[in-house]
Amino acid sequence: MELNEHLQGTLATLPAKPGCYIYRNAEGTIIYVGKAISLKNRVRSYFHADSSHDAKTRRLVRDIANIEWIVVGSELEALILEMNLIKKHRPKYNIRLKDDKRYPYIKIHWNEPFPKVTVTRQMTEDGSRYFGPYTSAWAVYQTLDALRRIFPYLTCDREITGLDKRACLYFDIKLCIAPCIGAVTQAGYRQMISDLMGFLGGHSEEVVTRLETEMQKAAEEMRFEKAATLRDQLKAISSVIERQKIIFASDYKDSDVLAMARTDGEACVQIFFIRGGKLIGREYFILEGAEDTADPQVMTEFIKQFYAEAANIPEQVLMPEEMEIEEAKIIGQWLRSKRGGQKVELFVPKDGQPHDLVKMAAENASETLQALRAQWQADAHKQEQALGELQSALKLPAPPNRIECYDVSHTQGVATVGAMIVFEQGTPAKNLYRKFNIDSASIGAPDDFASMEEMLTRRFKRWHASTLLSQNPTPGSKPDASFSFLPDLIIIDGGKGQLGRVVKVLEKFNLFEKVPVIGLAKQEEEIFFPHNSQPLTLPRHSQGLYLVQRIRDEAHRYGITAHRARRSKQGMASQLDSIPNIGPARRKALLKHFGSMDKIKEASIEELAAAQGMNQSAAKAIKAHLE
Repeated sequence: MELNEHLQGTLATLPAKPGCYIYRNAEGTIIYVGKAISLKNRVRSYFHADSSHDAKTRRLVRDIANIEWIVVGSELEALILEMNLIKKHRPKYNIRLKDDKRYPYIKIHWNEPFPKVTVTRQMTEDGSRYFGPYTSAWAVYQTLDALRRIFPYLTCDREITGLDKRACLYFDIKLCIAPCIGAVTQAGYRQMISDLMGFLGGHSEEVVTRLETEMQKAAEEMRFEKAATLRDQLKAISSVIERQKIIFASDYKDSDVLAMARTDGEACVQIFFIRGGKLIGREYFILEGAEDTADPQVMTEFIKQFYAEAANIPEQVLMPEEMEIEEAKIIGQWLRSKRGGQKVELFVPKDGQPHDLVKMAAENASETLQALRAQWQADAHKQEQALGELQSALKLPAPPNRIECYDVSHTQGVATVGAMIVFEQGTPAKNLYRKFNIDSASIGAPDDFASMEEMLTRRFKRWHASTLLSQNPTPGSKPDASFSFLPDLIIIDGGKGQLGRVVKVLEKFNLFEKVPVIGLAKQEEEIFFPHNSQPLTLPRHSQGLYLVQRIRDEAHRYGITAHRARRSKQGMASQLDSIPNIGPARRKALLKHFGSMDKIKEASIEELAAAQGMNQSAAKAIKAHLE
């Protein structure tokens, strides 16, 4: 292909050093990120007239308008940088894990004196232990529900001293062992959490052996209630262990078994987790952007992205395909560093039980992908049907592919929040959701109509600003996709009154003829139109009605969540407002330092004084006021 002068000049200056290269299209969007031992050789290879380039690579090269690169010290550094850039920018031509979200983990707060067990979507280096990632939050909560009956861990926010007079209801129903009243020591509680972690890691033999020993000892000492509790705990553990399929001897290396199925540019990778010789679980992950890419490269990209997020790295990874030797070497080095310097073996089993496991994982991946595709097709059909029904019922010129819905939430005029949610192609586009904090004093609280008018005015002011920016681009400025496009349909959660205010805003921006708007009344699910007293009722079981209801309910949920967060924040701050010498900076610092009013109330004078901007005098004033 012929290159313009800009790209020719860039290729001429590429360094022969390891690093990452970044391709951008004409709009400046990052479309591909790669790594190389020699940036000069790797990047130039894309522009050679080479028949070995696949169709995807040829499309990529045609879209390249600008090239950037980052030089690093080694190929390992390039690998880590590449993964971080792909995760951040999700380029169009890179293979990537489907769904722009973080997967859930089980988090053990091991750094706390009495560790709790929670679910999180982000790992941080805070001394906690993590297990995951899992693909289903529902499955995580189901797991924890079962584990809590075996290992009754804390779920409350009490400060544990062991001196409380009464335990809560969870102690009575055997879902907590009540360290708050001294029913168990700190060492005993931490041992139970350690057992839970061993169980999650698939190593239950030591836990079972120790509990059996403790049960026997309790019986010999005639502590029969304790022995009965341990007996019940062992029984519950055994029922879970029985469901775990024994694959190898218990001394077999901890392993992950990977296999893949592919169709139409998407790939499903199935993982079996073998721990202590047992199959303790399995997960599947979907990758997109895999079209025209060989299986080994797809699997390589999955391994990099999955183990960048994985809480635990096993001793060996069994794969269905060989990776390129250079790639396998650097990935092995990277995994070894993530495992604390311990060796991680990646290999393709050729025969025996390991080979059978890979084959079984591949069959599971194929079945999973078929089931998912059937579900996706059914969902897509329902979405198309719903949009078609709305187009017909509302007499729209085309299906409403971008629908915006607005709702106002407050409590007696306090902490008013306007919510804007966006559905594209019948599904929520959560990255485009926006909230508007409404100054109730300026509109005369409480006034839902005025709040709606203010929200829509601000929304279309930003559309107008985006339009001007696109006509006169400024370096470094980028339009917000939430506001830079007009909706095909606006839905208002309310009747004629709310609808009238929206029409007023649309007329102000000369958009009334361009942007259709309807109001949805709550009681009869009636649809109201501007300047029309006759409402429309969609068929009760129509896909169009289901979609409108879902959009309305999502706007209400998002608005209520934002309102509660704002109200909670205002409530915390307001309790500090009347304290002498505690201004906005100190209020903000205290709330940031302690996180809640309860923690501030519980803090000593010395702890209060240690917060940023505080001193002994201010700390004493707070203590005196709150007590």
